[in-house]
Amino acid sequence: MNPHDRLSTSFLAVPHAVSRLRAERLARSSKPFLARGGPKGDRCPGCRLVPSHCLCGVRPVVPTRAGVCLLMADIEPLKPSNTGWLIADVVPDTFAFGWARTEVAPGLLALLADPQWEPLVVFPGEFAQAERVVTTVSACAPGGPATAKRPLLVLLDATWPEARKMFRKSPYLNHLPVLSLAPEQASRYVLRHSRRGDHFCTAEVAALCLELAGDSHAALTLDAYLDVFSHHYLQAKRQLPPQWEGNAHQRLQALARGAEAFAVSSSREGGTKMPSLRIAPALT
Repeated sequence: MNPHDRLSTSFLAVPHAVSRLRAERLARSSKPFLARGGPKGDRCPGCRLVPSHCLCGVRPVVPTRAGVCLLMADIEPLKPSNTGWLIADVVPDTFAFGWARTEVAPGLLALLADPQWEPLVVFPGEFAQAERVVTTVSACAPGGPATAKRPLLVLLDATWPEARKMFRKSPYLNHLPVLSLAPEQASRYVLRHSRRGDHFCTAEVAALCLELAGDSHAALTLDAYLDVFSHHYLQAKRQLPPQWEGNAHQRLQALARGAEAFAVSSSREGGTKMPSLRIAPALT
């Protein structure tokens, strides 16, 4: 059954940071943005897919200790295949800012200086001074001090050439540690093509970072949600219906059921609770 059939509208009640940034970017555009290669026609404003393949009814939200700051290249928020949107869907504390070489958003500087956060720029260590490079994220164990800083994962959401430029020409990031990842698996992202097999889409990078930060359930959920999104996007492009009972959806549903069962069990036993996964509401 298509979960969207139970919804009267797919637009989410509170647009997240990437959705708001997209709206701001569209307001500055002199002409409509035309995505290349994707499905044609009207799109749902809540998930950017055509209405027949809308995902809003299964959008997962998982509370996390880590936050995510997306620094996005100029047209990234406009691309229907952008996966930073999926991060903002799943991780409540997601912030998004547009990048420009000659100016920086005051809100970004304030966020990086906020004492509750410990910002880390996620980028390959080979492009940074050795003394800046770290390979772990400080995780606060359950019951740890409430004053401990929360990791803020700063992701450069752009094509690889753009991301390298952003990393070099953002002096306000120069004092921050650089989190360098060494994933063993290959990227599964198929909506865009990269010349290098070791390049990952932004959502895949975020999932790896969340795992390092101790937000394992959010990492697994984001990973599964990316597979669901990719499936719907490609099925719409091929003019085929989505497989609501397929492997991708079953994996996402299993994660939701597992989180709910764990939360109920922990509540009864008085133990530590796993962050619960919920489905974001739509307007009725």
